[in-house]
Amino acid sequence: MIFLKADDLKTGMRLAKPIYNKNGVMLYERNSRLTSQGIVSIHNFGLIGVYILEAAEPVPPMSEEDIEFERFQAMSVFSIKEILDAVSKQKEPKNMYPFANQVIKQYGTLHHKINFVQNLRSAEDAVYKHALNTAILCALISKRVNLEFKKQLDVVVAGILYDIGNLLVPITLRKMKASEMDDEAKDKMYTYHFAGYQLINKFYDLDPNVRRTATLACKELYRLTGDDMAQELADMKIQEVEILKVAAVFDNMTAMKYEEEPLSEITALRYLQDEDNGFDQSIVRGLVDSINILSPGTCVELSNGDRGLVIAEGPINVLQPFVLSFKDNQVINLSDERSSEGVQVVDIMKTMDNRHVLDPDMLKNYQGEEVAMGHRSNKKHF
Repeated sequence: MIFLKADDLKTGMRLAKPIYNKNGVMLYERNSRLTSQGIVSIHNFGLIGVYILEAAEPVPPMSEEDIEFERFQAMSVFSIKEILDAVSKQKEPKNMYPFANQVIKQYGTLHHKINFVQNLRSAEDAVYKHALNTAILCALISKRVNLEFKKQLDVVVAGILYDIGNLLVPITLRKMKASEMDDEAKDKMYTYHFAGYQLINKFYDLDPNVRRTATLACKELYRLTGDDMAQELADMKIQEVEILKVAAVFDNMTAMKYEEEPLSEITALRYLQDEDNGFDQSIVRGLVDSINILSPGTCVELSNGDRGLVIAEGPINVLQPFVLSFKDNQVINLSDERSSEGVQVVDIMKTMDNRHVLDPDMLKNYQGEEVAMGHRSNKKHF
């Protein structure tokens, strides 16, 4: 499965994930082949890109829980949109708490890991879908770290609200790549994020703990300055704030973007586990215990240049599983430094296609030439 930008799509490619319209109706199923009309529809929806199956890749299996997760994502975006649009207009979001309760009922009471599936995004709905995924991750993690229900509800609501500043950003600025932003564009982004921070801070009917959690997370993630009291609270490492930060960063790193391909769960997890980045490791552990990362069946690239198949999860560290090497069919226990000889997982395999792409100009140097019978050519073609 590979991610392709909308401009790189071609007819005949097979979809790895279904496509829904703005009303949550499925338009294209998994394994559907793209037609020229389908590609036009993807552009009309404003999708950044889609996930495509490779030529010989079978359709990956999906459990009923996976299907329900995608359905919940597709249908919940509209509830999130109503909530955030109301807050941005300083109106009462009537369905906010009923929706947060629904998220907790669905994902804040589980005793097992789930497959956290990223959704397709456009510039118009990226903020809503990020809010939804952040809320779901907050519910999952808060269950693992045994938050009481009131605090669990607060962190889920804060996950919905914290990024509302991005909703104020004009679409043209949202589509701009980070490398294309000059100082003026960066200043505008800061202004919108700070406006979102103030909007939450002045929300008159918001629970104080929700306000504190959302504003502190917003302040830290967007490096907003100017509030000494908020800085003092941030230094206290409040558990709900730490949950929201981990959930938001993980979703942002693994979601599709305009400027680059989405990062893998491994890359995002390594970033969160790096103590220099300041994340609470007990919360990161809660994330690891909530979603499947490097589960059996995942193909990975190894630090020795080899590739392999994960056959069992790591007993201690999720990033050190048992891997079946494609090179010699040997099983490597990456958690055992002696037998693994220091080999580690680099990343999830980007492609299962091992064919080499040949340069046409280079290929011409290896082509033969006509030689008359009885003659010989001294020209070398290698």
